[in-house]
Amino acid sequence: MKPAAIVGIVLIIIGIIGFAYGGLGWTTEKKDAQLGPLKSLTRRATESLFPPIASGICLVGGVVPRDR
Repeated sequence: MKPAAIVGIVLIIIGIIGFAYGGLGWTTEKKDAQLGPLKSLTRRATESLFPPIASGICLVGGVVPRDR
């Protein structure tokens, strides 16, 4: 199998996995303030490692033929 075909297959797999999970990322909880005996103020932040647009680019990059 040609190296270009292997790279194409890998890109297609990465694109499909990225779309299946809606992008690869995680959610963290950050502490904003601690107000004495009161409950601390926290917020949730979503960090994205691999956004859905990158999944689409990988999928298209894997499908486009490289041999001419």
